[in-house]
Amino acid sequence: MSLLQRAASRLLDALAPPLCPVTNEPLAAPGFLSAAAWATLQFIDDPVCDRCGAPFAHEFGDGVSCARCIAEPPDFDSARAAVVYDDASHGLIVSFKHADRTELAPMFAGWLLRASRGLLRSGSLIAPAPLHRQRLFARRYNQAAILADAVARASGAAFEPMLLERTRATPPQQRLSPEGRRRNVAGAFAVRESAAARVKGAHVVLIDDVLTTGATLSACARTLKKAGAARVDALVLARVLKGGTALA
Repeated sequence: MSLLQRAASRLLDALAPPLCPVTNEPLAAPGFLSAAAWATLQFIDDPVCDRCGAPFAHEFGDGVSCARCIAEPPDFDSARAAVVYDDASHGLIVSFKHADRTELAPMFAGWLLRASRGLLRSGSLIAPAPLHRQRLFARRYNQAAILADAVARASGAAFEPMLLERTRATPPQQRLSPEGRRRNVAGAFAVRESAAARVKGAHVVLIDDVLTTGATLSACARTLKKAGAARVDALVLARVLKGGTALA
C-alpha cells in the first residue's frame, strides 16, 4: 500500500471507524470481529456426517453418514461448513452478502480452509455457485465468487469463476420446502462450453455462503459430473441445522 493510500485509509477510519458486523463495537481495523462476536460463533468440528458435514452429538467412527444422507444421498461427494448458521453468523453473512462487507472475505477464507480438513488437494478447481445474470446485476457481486477467490488465493488452488453458469433465473429458495428447492434448481446450471475440457477428470470444490438442504450444491455437482468431473466437494461458510435461524 502506498503512503497516499495509507493516509487515505487512516483518514477514512477516523471519519467512520470500522465496526464489528455482529456487535457494532468499534474495531482497530476493518475485516475483523470483536472479542464478544467471536464468543457467539459456533464453529463446526468433528464428529460430522462424512457426506454432508452435519455435526453429530456423539462420535460414531470414520466414514459414517447421517440418516438423511443415507436416505437421500446428495450429488456432491462431501460438504463441509465452517460455522452453524445462527443469529451470530446470520448477521455476518447478511452484512457480507447484502451490505458490501467484502473486506471480511480473507477472514472467511481462513475459516473455510480450517473446515476443509484436507479436502483441497493439488490440482483442485475452486468454483463458486453461480448467480443468474439478473441477480448478479441487482446485487452487483456474487458473494460465493468472492469467497472462492479468497480460498483459492489462500490455498494456491486454481480459481475457476466461469466454470458454471446459471442458465435460468429461479425464485429465492428461502420459503420453499426441500422438494420445492430441488425442483426450483433442477436444470438451472450448465458447464460453460469454454470450460468443458477443464472439467473432465477434475476435482471441483464448490464454494457457497450457506447450505440449507444442499439442493443448489447438488444441482451444481450433478451438472459437473455429467460433464465428466471425477469428484465434486463443497465448502460453505455456514450451514443451517434443523430448527435453526431462518435465511436472509
